[in-house]
Amino acid sequence: MNLEYFIAKRLITGADHKISISAPIIKIAITAIAIGVVMMLIAIATGAGLKHKIREKITAFSGHVQIYNYDNNRSDISVVPVSIEQDFYPEFRSVDGITHVQTVATKAGVIRTEETFELAIAKGVGTDFNWKIFSEYIVEGRLPNYGAELNEEVLMSRIMANRLQLKVSDSFLTLFMKEDTGKTPNQRRFKIVGIYDSGLEEIDERYLFTDIRHIQRMNKWKPNEVGNFEVFLNDFDDLEKKTFEIHGNTVATLDTQNVKNKYRQIFEWIPLFDFNIALIIGIMIIVGGINMITALLVLILERTQMIGVLKALGSSNWSIRKVFLYNATYLIGVGLLWGNGIGLLIIWLQSQFKLFKFPNPKEYYVEYIPVSIDVLTVFLLNLGVLLLCLLMLLLPSYIITKITPVKAIKFE
Repeated sequence: MNLEYFIAKRLITGADHKISISAPIIKIAITAIAIGVVMMLIAIATGAGLKHKIREKITAFSGHVQIYNYDNNRSDISVVPVSIEQDFYPEFRSVDGITHVQTVATKAGVIRTEETFELAIAKGVGTDFNWKIFSEYIVEGRLPNYGAELNEEVLMSRIMANRLQLKVSDSFLTLFMKEDTGKTPNQRRFKIVGIYDSGLEEIDERYLFTDIRHIQRMNKWKPNEVGNFEVFLNDFDDLEKKTFEIHGNTVATLDTQNVKNKYRQIFEWIPLFDFNIALIIGIMIIVGGINMITALLVLILERTQMIGVLKALGSSNWSIRKVFLYNATYLIGVGLLWGNGIGLLIIWLQSQFKLFKFPNPKEYYVEYIPVSIDVLTVFLLNLGVLLLCLLMLLLPSYIITKITPVKAIKFE
């Protein structure tokens, strides 16, 4: 039988502890642990959610990895075409973890209306384009339908539509420069069937989605020639590894670039979330630990006579310390239980109803605060809080070794 655990259990379940001097101190310590856990869970969930949402939005526009001709020099404009007759298209079987490969082509142009004009990059897409991951950004109208017949349907961003004072069903003229300078630009009249808003202003203000056959015809490409391939991965964390593997499984005339390198400025900003999360977790653990230290010292002071009796009966210092550490573990567990219940409830409500929004969505690329958390993260967080708090309690519990039986029994 575990004597220390038995004594600690009697102390916890005894009726007198509820009306003891330490009762309010213990409640404050439990509350501090609970609040700390709530704050840590929310910090982790919002930080991870924001990272995932930004990654998801950027990859929806460009894929995780782009494959293109070396002569394009990683430009946003397709200059030298690539044949679709590749071993990796339409399915990239030589590399694991790839979910989809699609073809696109881009061409710079000027949208002109009677009142104004706007520079734009027409992104031509075909029947293999994955609209599923893009459909949630549609705010007006519908997605374009690029079937067997070439049509004028385009998808325009809200930013671009507002600047040009255009709306769904409006038509407009776009001029595309030819490679040979001095020649009359190509003209295309398009019709807006849908308006999207991803929240990524630097992307939204540039891209206009159209049928890839328009760009193929203007560039005098063959039907089997495209600007580049966009590759989608199953796991973003494998991005660097898969980029290397993809590059190694393409012909020497093709180059690869991943989304981190293409949008380096955004992805250099994202890691700041991890620092903020770590800072919040550290502060909350310190605050919770200090409160538990206070509660433990009060418990020891309150049970000084009991400590003296146990020492007189032959109990070792470490045995008595374990009694109070068991007691502290129970109090921390109660705080963790309440903290997890409240924190996970808030996270679930936010994921379902999007109750909290950013005051300035442009700064964070999303309108509402996204949340994302998994069971393993919750488990490791709780385990870490429990262990760190107990480690912090080892030192103050050492005061028990300084208590002498004679003086402790006489203590009132």
